[in-house]
Amino acid sequence: MSTVHPRIVSVGTANPPRYYKQADLPDLFMIKDKRLRSLFTSGHIDGRHLYLPDPDAHGIPTESQGQLLHKHLRGSMEIGPQAIRQALEHAELHVTDVDYLVVTTTTGFLAPGLSAHLMNEMGFRSNCGRADVVGMGCNAGLNGLNPATHWAMANPGKNALLVCIEVCSAAYVFDNTIETGIVNSLFGDGAAAAVIRAEPADAGKLAPVVLDFESHVILPALQAMRFDWDDSAGKFSFFLARDIPYVIGEHAETPVDRLLSRHQIKRRHIAHWLVHSGGKKVIDALKYNLGLTTWDVRHTVSVLHDFGNLSSASFLFSYQRLLNEARIRRGDYGVMITMGPGTTIETALLHW
Repeated sequence: MSTVHPRIVSVGTANPPRYYKQADLPDLFMIKDKRLRSLFTSGHIDGRHLYLPDPDAHGIPTESQGQLLHKHLRGSMEIGPQAIRQALEHAELHVTDVDYLVVTTTTGFLAPGLSAHLMNEMGFRSNCGRADVVGMGCNAGLNGLNPATHWAMANPGKNALLVCIEVCSAAYVFDNTIETGIVNSLFGDGAAAAVIRAEPADAGKLAPVVLDFESHVILPALQAMRFDWDDSAGKFSFFLARDIPYVIGEHAETPVDRLLSRHQIKRRHIAHWLVHSGGKKVIDALKYNLGLTTWDVRHTVSVLHDFGNLSSASFLFSYQRLLNEARIRRGDYGVMITMGPGTTIETALLHW
């Protein structure tokens, strides 16, 4: 019997139908403060797909916390199924072929979680296993890929499905402060799904083996990325520390080098880098500290430019662009990197 390996068989992505040009948003929401307006004109984001209500008379999209949570569910149930259907179609599977479902999100809390809502909406089998990964932030995609991969390895031939759904506009607060302005100018809405299955090598198919994972939690930066309750707004508000790009960059080598050293691989052996589109300063810090080139992070940069930061779904958007580029060769190695609250850096090693 041939040795089986857990592979990423297919991927799918989706976004809300409404697209906003980044340069138009300050006028749409009547932002007068020059410092806030400058956040929307830096050039590294051209536009984003968002679920936004029409502004009120003061230029503010007024939504209560309850309305934001409802928007999260409503939006998730629009873009999540679209990404799932795309991934399943590419794998020539039906929703009833899925045996294990892992769903990640940080932009809304539900009980039951999104996995149950997706099962009910899309017709998954009632005995499909499921897990919801909630509250881990932008790094959560790899936190979801890890258990999906290990489940697939323990159940060869069966199909695991990872789904990352982030309605980041359901976490926006409009209060004309720099802190919330950074969040509002950076994050977009999107969903991504990936089919994972343990199967023998197939000479006719370039589906990468997920070889290994490595995590690194920077505990002194525990509060650098977090949700706070804003009493005045009556909403949760996401906070990003000013120096977080440099903290991530300073520590990025640690998990990457641990991951590669276990497999006797050098950084120069990595053909493909699939990095979370966290923001321009984050990308620049990773480039500097890991010795990556502009070419290495081309998909990371282009996803940020076209969609903004899609939180846990970002890395699969980059992976899809790599597949569409059709430059992968058998024998290539790839590294996935995601970063988020904790502060945490997650990595995974791929081999085609």
